[in-house]
Amino acid sequence: MPDLVILRHGQSTWNEQNLFTGWTDVDLTPLGEAEARAAGELLGAGGLDLRVVHTSLLTRAVRTADIALAAAGASWLPVRRHWRLNERHYGALQGLDKKATAERYGAEQLTAWRRGYATPPPPLPDGDDRHPAGDPRYRDVPAAVLPATECLADVVARTVPYWEDAIVPDLLAEGPRGGTVLVVAHGNSIRALRKHLEGIGDDGIVGLEVPTGIPFRYRLADDLSIVSSGYLGDPEAAARAAEAVKHQAG
Repeated sequence: MPDLVILRHGQSTWNEQNLFTGWTDVDLTPLGEAEARAAGELLGAGGLDLRVVHTSLLTRAVRTADIALAAAGASWLPVRRHWRLNERHYGALQGLDKKATAERYGAEQLTAWRRGYATPPPPLPDGDDRHPAGDPRYRDVPAAVLPATECLADVVARTVPYWEDAIVPDLLAEGPRGGTVLVVAHGNSIRALRKHLEGIGDDGIVGLEVPTGIPFRYRLADDLSIVSSGYLGDPEAAARAAEAVKHQAG
């Protein structure tokens, strides 16, 4: 029976400042580093047979995985990184304060951009330095595939193929390769995975909030249907942290 653990990165510097981050590459805060260590301690104490890790290409996820694995005593694990696990691209909103954006455009419009399933924010203008086409980590990705903005439906469309092509084979591996798969990603790429895994509808996914730094574990049957799921550690603390995410935009 394979296990899948999904972990959102620890608090980033732009989480702390309540800014739209998206594909902007920012680091962890000291609190984010502490969250990553705490997550690793939960992984180490959870009786999990960790075998492989998948992360995005963004520093906050990469460092969360490194810190968590060190705390779990598993720094030697193989790690696969891919842009398809990146956070949702927030387009021209990237770098803007969430509460100030709500005051400027109204709470209804902000909710549509931030949590609507099929409503992307305004795209980056042509030639904007924030476009990922100029970032060397994406040099092997076709320019036409790289986003200037995304809605959650776009994130689902790019994340599910990675799930099927890369994560599922690790979950189904037998012998020495078999065991628990850890995915360290972002709020919206995790929402995309959970939507697919749990069969959450387009409307229902709007209400799913993902706290930073708390591992979420799935026990899966051999056909990868869900046997059980839940946060490691204190479920009430996870619920409080998710509620705090909900109110970031005021």
